[in-house]
Amino acid sequence: MSDESDKTEMPDTLTQRIGVLARRETEARVVAPVVEALADAFGREEVLSIVRDTIVKIAQEQGGELAEAMGGNDSATFMDSMKYWRQDGALEIDVLDQSDTKLDFNVTRCRYAEMYRALGIPELGAILSCNRDYALMEGFNPDAELTRTQTILSGASHCDFRFRFGPEGGDD
Repeated sequence: MSDESDKTEMPDTLTQRIGVLARRETEARVVAPVVEALADAFGREEVLSIVRDTIVKIAQEQGGELAEAMGGNDSATFMDSMKYWRQDGALEIDVLDQSDTKLDFNVTRCRYAEMYRALGIPELGAILSCNRDYALMEGFNPDAELTRTQTILSGASHCDFRFRFGPEGGDD
């Protein structure tokens, strides 16, 4: 199956072929009108809450799948996995610090945010994309912690990602 030499090669998946940005746009173009119709029928806050909770569960599962596919759940492996989110220039990042226990970077351009704004759905975009970050890390490495105080989609100049990987972070 897989050995240490190909530890960072994910199996051929739709996300790998088309990139996360194209996948998120496709999802948003389908989900947004469905969410709006459900919001009209059942109330906006209730529907957004259900969508938010569902996305969190999906992201947790995807985080676990990502760690398994990448062959690890440490700082370096997570940074390597970022290539899928950065594909097609989707994210521009400035790495500030990286070690076995720390990964700090700023996203200085986010084409995901640009896409959700262009579609006229920034609030839903935050639920569909930004909302995933903490849950994805929970699934990827339960001992890791993410702190983020701002996002481009919420109007900040950059997104500030600060990851801390616990003592057992690379043991899984």
